[in-house]
Amino acid sequence: MVNFVLVAGAWLGSWAWDDVVPELRAAGHGAHPLTLSGLAERRGVPAGQQTHVRDIVGEVDRLGLRDVVLVGHSYSGIPVGQAAERIGDRLRRIVFVDSNVPTHGESFASAWWQGRAAFEAALTDDGFWAPLTAPDYQGQGLADEQIARIVGGSTPHPGATLTEPAVLERPLAQLPATYVKCLLDGAEPSGDVAELLKGERWRLVELDTGHWPMFSTPRELARILLDAVE
Repeated sequence: MVNFVLVAGAWLGSWAWDDVVPELRAAGHGAHPLTLSGLAERRGVPAGQQTHVRDIVGEVDRLGLRDVVLVGHSYSGIPVGQAAERIGDRLRRIVFVDSNVPTHGESFASAWWQGRAAFEAALTDDGFWAPLTAPDYQGQGLADEQIARIVGGSTPHPGATLTEPAVLERPLAQLPATYVKCLLDGAEPSGDVAELLKGERWRLVELDTGHWPMFSTPRELARILLDAVE
């Protein structure tokens, strides 16, 4: 038995894993979806980048988990990657689901395709990143009802978690990891991920769906998570 700690990306909470959790538990494993500070039912809780790292480490501590598989989707790959080295020998593996990965001293905004300044300019006056709207989810393998579910459950994302730098004590390549590339969101991993995949401890898995596979292909995603620890 392993323990999956599941962390969704920007705007989402633990509810995003509702279709994945039963598959993992049916296979005899622990599944612990986590809502990060400032999002979903924790909306209003102040949060920076390191707050989210502490959220993840704190959940592992609170539940007394061992043989932990940290699963980070999209933005949450950044705090998950940092939390992974902080839980020490309790870590079994990291699974990055079409996600960003942390770089020491850099932030989510640092890697924004239009540049950090453009990203920061897109934040609201009160410092949040507004959720996407329904048209933004087109072409990602999602049915209309799935898009409506995501849009209806999304909450503004705390901007400080996106602009504050990551802190890594050692190279991420030293940790055992699987990277899930969702092909409708781009055929190739980003350059930093491609470099990490050259290492002996990283594996690439491709999934023929869009950026939100916990909604579009939850069973297939669950199978990839289970295969990652076999």
